[in-house]
Amino acid sequence: MEIRFDHTTLGQRVLFGTGAAAANIAAALHDLGATRPLLVGGSHAAKVVDQVSDEFAVAGRIGEVVQHVPAERAREAVALAQEVGADSVVAIGGGSATGLAKIVARDTGLPVVAVPTTFSGSEATDIWGMTKDERKTTGTDLRVLPRVAVYDATLTSGLPTDLAVHSGLNALAHAVDSLWAPRADPINRAMAGEGMRALVPGLRGLRGDPEDVRAHEQVLYGTYLSGVALASAGAGMHHKICHVLGGTFNLPHAATHAVVLPYVAAYNAEADPASDARIAEALGAPQGAAGLWDLAREVGAPGSLGEIGLTKDDVDLAAELATAAIPESNPEPVSRASVAALLRSALRGDDLRR
Repeated sequence: MEIRFDHTTLGQRVLFGTGAAAANIAAALHDLGATRPLLVGGSHAAKVVDQVSDEFAVAGRIGEVVQHVPAERAREAVALAQEVGADSVVAIGGGSATGLAKIVARDTGLPVVAVPTTFSGSEATDIWGMTKDERKTTGTDLRVLPRVAVYDATLTSGLPTDLAVHSGLNALAHAVDSLWAPRADPINRAMAGEGMRALVPGLRGLRGDPEDVRAHEQVLYGTYLSGVALASAGAGMHHKICHVLGGTFNLPHAATHAVVLPYVAAYNAEADPASDARIAEALGAPQGAAGLWDLAREVGAPGSLGEIGLTKDDVDLAAELATAAIPESNPEPVSRASVAALLRSALRGDDLRR
């Protein structure tokens, strides 16, 4: 069988070390020639923020961030960066902090140092997102790819168990969705596979012991690989659905991914058996979609979209918006009716093992 593909590897520095966040942020800023960073987030990493502030002339602070990056907040952040003369952005937090920093980078060209305190994976991608008038818009731009990603397991070890698990399942969704995304190729499929093999036991470890530093390191490693796979392959059916659910109905980001993922995998399983087999292998399960459904319940994810705020009256609009956004490359063709059926199944929390 002939192998033919066009793959782009994004250039990014990764500094990974437990207990080394402050030192690695300093090294990153020094090497970038930055002296006046704008700090975004940091509410859960006060010690790290203090250490960075002691060494650098912090130009400004944005302490409060909002999920899905509202357009008004994004404009305010861009204006602040310009007003204070920032020469870089340090984002310390989850996907919302990184997402806000990305819009600043997109509109100002400033380099971003991303320091994740969850498993969102946004720090590994060139994907930006912003919400306006209950619609979430996403795009890709090399300017938003953080120049440096700093991983430190001590910054995720304080996460509430449920949040950690939901966030980790969001990372798993990056790996799974990249298998059938528009630019899927053998390289990003390999990264996705290794990412899943790290994330699955790591998530089980976190559920067993939320303070297990090795489990946190494993999930962070898997998060990075899965994010790189998604950045290379592009966003597929799963992410397009979740962006609608978050941007239009304000569902919580990570929990939404955790609920929807098995249903999208089940939708594509027959049309893409190779990907279902790859997922199943990582899970140690007979079938990928059913294995994802089991894993979500094993680690304590929400059981349905109904539990996190979607109603049956929302389904038709959600299906209409998602169907328009889902790439034509999806293995199984989509229609408004088929996406609505998927959403109703996820709304109820249907058992996929049947």
